[in-house]
Amino acid sequence: MRADEAIGDECEGSLRSLVGNLVFPEGPRWHSGRLWFSDMEDMRVKSVGPGGDVRDELVLDDYPSGLGWLPDGTLLIVSVKRRQVLALANGEVRVHADLTRHALSHANDMVVDSKGRAYVGSMGFDIWADPEFKPGNICLTDPDGSVRVVADRLAFPNGSVITPDGRTLIVAESLGGKLTAFPIAEDGTLGEARVWAGMEGETPDGICLDAAGGIWVASAIPGRVLRYEASGRVTHHVRLPEGRSAFALALGGADGRDLFLAVSSVYGDTREARLSSRPGGIMVARAPYPGARPE
Repeated sequence: MRADEAIGDECEGSLRSLVGNLVFPEGPRWHSGRLWFSDMEDMRVKSVGPGGDVRDELVLDDYPSGLGWLPDGTLLIVSVKRRQVLALANGEVRVHADLTRHALSHANDMVVDSKGRAYVGSMGFDIWADPEFKPGNICLTDPDGSVRVVADRLAFPNGSVITPDGRTLIVAESLGGKLTAFPIAEDGTLGEARVWAGMEGETPDGICLDAAGGIWVASAIPGRVLRYEASGRVTHHVRLPEGRSAFALALGGADGRDLFLAVSSVYGDTREARLSSRPGGIMVARAPYPGARPE
């Protein structure tokens, strides 16, 4: 079903701004009472509290993207162009895993399971220097830092989630216009892919899973926020301010129903323009269901 045929109910209440003056926020995750996110083009990992207080958690010399945590509380960060997963603990940064021999071009978003295994999507081609499409893959990083390729031939793998039972990985294929599901084996490898939801005419970027089994999608082009069911039906949407697109999202807050949207200027603007104007921010809508939690 095309989302423009039926975009479902609008979320209750008004959309509010939590923080502004960002460049290009990505990879939001609710953790320990704060929203953590990468301000990718500003090369910083930040966190913000419910009242809007912002902290710089890490400054890098590369674009940060996906975030996640090991069971011991160590923060993992995808270093995009270096194709590494970094670990931040007690103020010290180290390389947790080197993906250079496995990732097909730049690394991107990531989801970390309850065992500390990190699934990292690789774009497949350099979107900044060589726009010719090439399929990407998913690299699995074990807690000891070893790396395996567990899925390939994906059309720009992007945001991903793991179902609460830990048995299914769902990834957004941005240039495939779909959400793709993989069964997860006991050793973390992925089985045969299936389409979880078709998204014709959309460009799914970041995603998050709610407790009712629906997936919220930041569709970078044409610039919409939509909630999908596994049937492909769109049940809800969030109306964004004119001139803004959402590129990633997360559920969290006191009751789990705050839908945090990482927004910036519409797709196609240059990094230089965004560094000058700083159009990025985190906005908050109210979702009908809280975020999913591991069983």
